[in-house]
Amino acid sequence: MPENVTILGCGQMGLVCAGILTDASRAEPAPRVTMWGHPPAEAEALAQTRTSERLAGFRLHDAVTVTADGARALRDADLIVSAIPVQHMRSAWGRLRPFVPPEAGVVSVAKGIENNTLLRPTQIITDVLGDDPDGKPRPIGCLSGPTIATELARCLPATMIAAGDDPGFAGVLQRLFTTSWMRIYTKADLLGVELAGATKNVIAIAAGVLDGLRAGSNAKSALLARGLAEITRLGTAMGASQDTFFGIAGVGDLATTCFSPHGRNRSCGEALGRGERLSDYLDRTTMVVEGVATTRSVVALSKKYRVEMPITDAVHDVLFGGLDPLEAIGRLMSRGMKDETVG
Repeated sequence: MPENVTILGCGQMGLVCAGILTDASRAEPAPRVTMWGHPPAEAEALAQTRTSERLAGFRLHDAVTVTADGARALRDADLIVSAIPVQHMRSAWGRLRPFVPPEAGVVSVAKGIENNTLLRPTQIITDVLGDDPDGKPRPIGCLSGPTIATELARCLPATMIAAGDDPGFAGVLQRLFTTSWMRIYTKADLLGVELAGATKNVIAIAAGVLDGLRAGSNAKSALLARGLAEITRLGTAMGASQDTFFGIAGVGDLATTCFSPHGRNRSCGEALGRGERLSDYLDRTTMVVEGVATTRSVVALSKKYRVEMPITDAVHDVLFGGLDPLEAIGRLMSRGMKDETVG
């Protein structure tokens, strides 16, 4: 088991991971936890107050070290938890690369797909770090699932998937992050788990639009079902397992994100449905809305793999093409009649 864990990022998921790793109900001995944050002023404030405006009601354990010094944060790290937003991962990991121990494993908790490269979080990290000089592959995986941070901060019951190509490493993550209130399952489908976590954010924006328009529960449930069909079609076309999208990391995460009042992507969509401009919403929120940038990437993937994704296309046109949300709904409802298919 890792004795020294470094968490990159002081946002909601970084804070939650620190909370899990220092939880008193853990079966495994608690590792030594260090958090790296940027900008330095935010890391310093967290170190002093042990609280963050990003996650109300959460208090960081006194045993956790917080620093903005990358060399100090990564020194002696056995495991690195990457909680950096996807569109900022490449630049952050590029700055930190000289300090990453060659034997350290990496687990990503970010959800998204990088613009331009269309890479998933673990692929971005692998791309930046490059090959190990000794030719030994670095253990890498992800943790994903229905994880609304405000609920995890209160230690409410939850589940996640530890996914990785190396089942032994996934098992290590499973044991490390298990508490009395957090249950971890393992899965070998790293592609499917990461893709499900990214694409559900796009559907969540659409769900929020329906909330903003007060379109009702019937419409929202139908959106969830057809959104899952789109996600599954893309995932299987890319080589993921269909089962993944009907499990915790798929429909489980999708349902939570679409219905929770605390979901940042759903909240963004709700503002759009009420008539607010995207730029105005992004200017006033303190959170990164991963689904906005990821929508561009998912549309590009759908074209690359020739997968029909009408809901995703509609979200893209609302976000970036000036399409009125009501017109987007009308466009979806007027599509040609057909049999229902999933996957």
